[in-house]
Amino acid sequence: MADRKTPTPKFSWAGLSRNLVFWMLIILIPIAFYQMVDASRSAVGEISYTEFQSYLDRDNIARAEITSGKFVEGEFKRPVTKDGQEVEKFRLVLPIQDSELFIQRLEEHDVPISAKEPKPSFGTLLFQFLPWVILIALWIFFFRQVQQGGNRAFAFGKSKAKLLSGDTPKTTFQDVAGCDEAKVELEEIIEFLRDPQRFQRLGGRLPKGVLLVGPPGTGKTLLARAVAGEAARPFFSMSGSDFVEMFVGVGASRVRDLFEQGKTHAPCLIFIDEIDAVGRHRGAGLGGGHDEREQTLNQLLVEMDGFESNEGVILIAATNRPDVLDPALLRPGRFDRQIVVDMPDVRGREMILKVHARKIPLADDVGLSVIARATPGLAGADLANIVNEAALLAARRNKNKVEMVDFEDAKDKVMLGVERKSLVLSDEERKLTAYHEAGHALVSVRVPGLDPVHKVTIVPRGRALGITFSLPEEDRHNYTKAYILGRLAMAYGGRVAEELIFGPEKVTTGAAQDIQQATEMARRMVTQFGMSEAIGPVAVGDREQQIFLGREFSQHREISDRTADTVDAEVKRILDAAFARAREILQGDMETLHRMADALLERETLDREEVDLLAKGQDLPPRVPSESAVTPEIKRDVKAQAPAAGTRPVLGTPPAEPAGA
Repeated sequence: MADRKTPTPKFSWAGLSRNLVFWMLIILIPIAFYQMVDASRSAVGEISYTEFQSYLDRDNIARAEITSGKFVEGEFKRPVTKDGQEVEKFRLVLPIQDSELFIQRLEEHDVPISAKEPKPSFGTLLFQFLPWVILIALWIFFFRQVQQGGNRAFAFGKSKAKLLSGDTPKTTFQDVAGCDEAKVELEEIIEFLRDPQRFQRLGGRLPKGVLLVGPPGTGKTLLARAVAGEAARPFFSMSGSDFVEMFVGVGASRVRDLFEQGKTHAPCLIFIDEIDAVGRHRGAGLGGGHDEREQTLNQLLVEMDGFESNEGVILIAATNRPDVLDPALLRPGRFDRQIVVDMPDVRGREMILKVHARKIPLADDVGLSVIARATPGLAGADLANIVNEAALLAARRNKNKVEMVDFEDAKDKVMLGVERKSLVLSDEERKLTAYHEAGHALVSVRVPGLDPVHKVTIVPRGRALGITFSLPEEDRHNYTKAYILGRLAMAYGGRVAEELIFGPEKVTTGAAQDIQQATEMARRMVTQFGMSEAIGPVAVGDREQQIFLGREFSQHREISDRTADTVDAEVKRILDAAFARAREILQGDMETLHRMADALLERETLDREEVDLLAKGQDLPPRVPSESAVTPEIKRDVKAQAPAAGTRPVLGTPPAEPAGA
């Protein structure tokens, strides 16, 4: 599948402004209140102690209030003029604290005297009320978050579905390739949402559910995102694991809340990714099954097609494990349609590569159709990875455009593994690996009907010391018996070459995976494909299976011991015949085997044309490195070895660097 790069969500200044205003009000209101109180005090006249003595002598003091034995506030009997303004109150500071003489003078003039505690300062008030302000602010914050559904600590039963808004970056069907049939099915659902009368005029009803089934990486989630971008209707998305919690009943509550939201926004679409996390077979007891999971599944079944119908709510689900889903979930009326999103064919792979390469500058020599033919069995995610790796390789090589050699290297990296150049191999190991891979390649060339060899290398990649890689000229959907027998012979080509060159006592463990794959393939020929004359066209199971029935495990036997022995004998006969066939081919063409091994030791990697030339007994032409492979050191050496001015030297093969050096 293909997908555009999702841009970074836009920063919301409106939300930030609202939060800033809220907290500024919380802080500024006490300050403003204090300033208002302080401003009311400014109407009091400030007088000196001498002025107070004169007013007292003239008997113009109505009352006096002493604070801390030093600060005096009071009222005049008659207003006085202070700084051009009449004031009725006064304030002064005594020169001596707790003066008894001052008290006596007030008593002599019959002035009422009172005392009070000093008023706390703003800092004191702030520290007293700050904890309460913080508690109130936190309470308001959590309350708002619960209302908005942002804090799930107080909303266990609320759905975690995300409603895609209008400003969400959209993925459309133009960004999806390689699954035309699935796109047609989903486009019909979108048309149904846009114009339901067109389909209902003949009695049709809106589908209730669509299940996307396919291997990982084929683009099921991408298709759902494209539906969200094309539908122009409310679209809720969530994962199947979002329903499951450790608290019993939470999952069922979330299912109810999800469909209530859907009915509120109907007609709408709900997408549940990896639905097998919640829709597993009931009663299995496997994969974490318990009452909570089954209650969640029961509620989902009821909401999709229960006593109350949910008209206008279409459920789209995706899974790569449809075999574990409950049958009640798969029946029509709940999931009316099951859309298979399979691996793309060669045309689909080319379209996927084109979609992913739209924003990448490509050189003129890039042929995406060639890459598509060379990548059978890869999903859309793998193809997207190849395009990305090619762009990274080109950038690392300081190129302005991505060339075909970058795509080839990226394809090998994704399909074969990363080159392990740091792995140091001895000369004996390199020679043994060369003959092993040459044996695979030679048997593949000599057996008619097999896929052509695409590349043979003794450069370690992944966990393998060498690889022989074959590519079909076209996609295969069925395999003949002759083809499978040829593949078995090719699988044993490496082990046979080791025995013929180094002797039976020096064979290595390098053929372990070849033998394992050959054994599995031969067993499937006998037990599943009906390609054995002794067994016939009958599918037989394993000798003994351990299956789960209800609440307990049970041992189940499908075949008798005699039939099982016959199967084992047939498998061994087929593998012995394949081993003998590989030995016959290599013994009859030892000269070509030596030439291929020597070429691998010299060049480390052979492509299809070079393998064909060696198989025909022809010599290999000098290898001219590509421009990207010509390092400054090579250019300097070539310039120094130039025979004469005006002549063009021929670049030969650079010295083969030992693997891991």
